[in-house]
Amino acid sequence: MAKLVSQLPKLANGVAEFSQPRLRTFWRYAKVELRPPTPGEIPEVTKGLTELLNSAKTGKWKQLTVKQATINTMVGLELLMWFFVGEIIGRGTLVGYDVSRVQPKFPLF
Repeated sequence: MAKLVSQLPKLANGVAEFSQPRLRTFWRYAKVELRPPTPGEIPEVTKGLTELLNSAKTGKWKQLTVKQATINTMVGLELLMWFFVGEIIGRGTLVGYDVSRVQPKFPLF
């Protein structure tokens, strides 16, 4: 046990050296990708949504390459996962809502 405890600082330094470049890369991308749109970018978002709706109406989405369809699917899955993470944070628990504190306003019988 003492040998294991004596190796903890070495292990911690190794983990820090391994993770620092990866965390720098993550933060560089996170600053760009996870920020909300600026007011100047709102017209671009509106234009993009309009184009998306028009492509859905005209069937243009059928002409996507496999690579484009895969990228679009991954972006959609990422949005879905962020939604689920937000729900978990909002509930404060991983499973279900805590309804024990809710008092019904009318009789249920």
